[in-house]
Amino acid sequence: MSVADITFYCFAIVVVTAGLFVVVSRNPVHSVLWLILAFLSSAGLFVLLGAEFVAMLLVIVYVGAVAVLFLFVVMMLDVDFAELKAEMAKYIPIAGLIGVILLMQLGMVFGNWHFADGAEGARAAVAPALEQTHNTQALGALIYDDYIYLFQAAGLILLVAMIGAIVLTLRHRTDIKRQDVLAQIYRDPAKAMELKDVKPGQGL
Repeated sequence: MSVADITFYCFAIVVVTAGLFVVVSRNPVHSVLWLILAFLSSAGLFVLLGAEFVAMLLVIVYVGAVAVLFLFVVMMLDVDFAELKAEMAKYIPIAGLIGVILLMQLGMVFGNWHFADGAEGARAAVAPALEQTHNTQALGALIYDDYIYLFQAAGLILLVAMIGAIVLTLRHRTDIKRQDVLAQIYRDPAKAMELKDVKPGQGL
């Protein structure tokens, strides 16, 4: 067994273990920290596969932005997790039934799994060999040349989803005091402040 094989098994074990602790951890902050460890270990697996660009994207985007954002949101929000767990206990039978159905479906899929004729050749012909070009260049050519319309469509779908989320969460509440910038700019300085003559021994 080579050093690369040992490194692969180490990263794989860490990824599976961290993913398990993400689910079973009782503390949400610990779950996010385990998730960060799983992302970093997955980036190591991508480096072993020769996809350094994807590994750096995983570290920068998921670990540096998404996971840290989740961590700050979980730590700053005052969420009553005991109440959430109490409400969750009511749905355990339904969740177990759904889990059994999913396992049965996965078993049926893997039981009838077979490779189509020419699948391996088509998969190998997607990008040129690493000896011919760098993987980052091959990935850019694949996305921006061969599948540019699908890439733009995916970006458009994400844009629509983002706008929809903003519209659904945007509510005008009348019980909140909002800032009126124009009223502040055009205010009369003579009426903006009132002087009070407070006598000694008396309050306002």
